[in-house]
Amino acid sequence: MNHLESSFAGKNAFWRYLIMIAAVIAVANTIGALPLIISILRNPAAAGELASSPGDFTVLGISSITAFAFLLIPFIIALLAFILLIRPLNGRSFMAVINGTGTFRWNRFFLSAAVWISISVIYLLVSLKLDPANFSVNNLSSSLILLVIVSLLLVPFQAAFEEVLFRGYLMQGFTVLFRNRIFPLVVTSILFGLMHSLNPEVGEFGFLTMMPQYILFGLIFGIVAVMDDGIESAIGIHAANNVFLCIMVTNKSSALQTPAVWEQHTIQPWTEFVFMFIMGALTIFILRKIFRWGSFSLLFGKVEKPGNTENP
Repeated sequence: MNHLESSFAGKNAFWRYLIMIAAVIAVANTIGALPLIISILRNPAAAGELASSPGDFTVLGISSITAFAFLLIPFIIALLAFILLIRPLNGRSFMAVINGTGTFRWNRFFLSAAVWISISVIYLLVSLKLDPANFSVNNLSSSLILLVIVSLLLVPFQAAFEEVLFRGYLMQGFTVLFRNRIFPLVVTSILFGLMHSLNPEVGEFGFLTMMPQYILFGLIFGIVAVMDDGIESAIGIHAANNVFLCIMVTNKSSALQTPAVWEQHTIQPWTEFVFMFIMGALTIFILRKIFRWGSFSLLFGKVEKPGNTENP
């Protein structure tokens, strides 16, 4: 085991984690927001409209796909900032946050993404069959090609940053504090849910309705990360989920508004929760067979501090 066991290496004082989080948020919302700021400066008359509809960047005279890209750029900038800061702040390499080694396991990333995409396709086809009136064709134009390119190029960075931060960096940090796996898994899943509390879905359906979905997603990613001893599979699932939704299905309350193929008119959050649970359980079962994971008792095991680690 390497991923959580490597948590003790380097410098782990609490203030270092606070500085890292504050720094990546600050950089993402300044440098990452430059394209949006420039667009506002070019079209100051639309600033009032943007203030009344903060998620609708198209009022600035840009296309929905460009607006979609603008939403993703801050995540890329945040990830770059994290890569630059992890060694001076915490005294360990970026790859140590990925899996505690020096190698990114690309087979984990792609196989996990393929499993999730396959299950998502089946779920969408079943939904279209059972409730066709709830879906309408939204986009079959040539703009779909550009959407696919932007989604495949940028969305994985957004997913990677969130997984690096929660299932990598913070899960390792809480491992140092709790010296086990289950508490870091639960705490980071709750924090992951809370991070999404400003999403438009929360405003549409309510905090207590949407938080279980976000926390469940965090638990799925976290279980995969612990069982696979690294976060490559979690990144693959997360990226696959977001890419699939951005290209194939949109709805008016979605955080990432894209000209997807289908528009879903009515969302039933608790029905979505049940199916998400089934999809997550099925994905974990399949990946366990593919990667030959051990017993799930690992989730409840202790994490021993190795020797020769640095002081905070």
